[in-house]
Amino acid sequence: MANRVELIFDFVSPNAYLIWWPLREVVARTGAELDVTPVFLGGMHKLTGNAPPMIRDADVKGKLEYSMIEMQRFIAKHSLSKFKMHPKFPFNSITLQRMLLAAEQDGRAVQLVEAMTSNIWEDGLDVTDPEALGAAVQAAGFDARDLFERSQTQEVKDALVANTADAVERGAFGIPTMYVGPKGEKGEMFFGKERLAQIEEELAKG
Repeated sequence: MANRVELIFDFVSPNAYLIWWPLREVVARTGAELDVTPVFLGGMHKLTGNAPPMIRDADVKGKLEYSMIEMQRFIAKHSLSKFKMHPKFPFNSITLQRMLLAAEQDGRAVQLVEAMTSNIWEDGLDVTDPEALGAAVQAAGFDARDLFERSQTQEVKDALVANTADAVERGAFGIPTMYVGPKGEKGEMFFGKERLAQIEEELAKG
């Protein structure tokens, strides 16, 4: 029974923000569960030979311009007008990803993503500033000191590396990647924010 969506996630991806709220709506409409798996996108790119579109497609005439048109269409369709490209993009997300993994170990990854996506992609939070990041995490109802201290442990560092390698082994090469299927199984893989309708169809199969 396709009753679960697993989202492979890194805060550094603007598409991770753009898909977040529409995906939450799909999950709510279908009565599915949403799990977040923290990975490090930079590590994923290294393992797969992939690169950010602005680098990968820089020499393809017209492709980046068309990508921006598609992004604006998606923003308009899903009423995401608060989105702003981060002033420090691409920022280093490694500490925040490790904190997210610590939150995931507590069963609270979805809550942390819910709180921080807006801070980063609407308000331009500098996640590389420890004080600003800690204040935002604390304001979201988390123990920022605890998450940060755990993010520095070898256990959490190794777990993020393992998550990233496992996602690549399962076929992921970028973000957003989603798997739809029963809990405990890999499920069907979908890549890209444009796959929302296909994900909802998969979930509707029951």
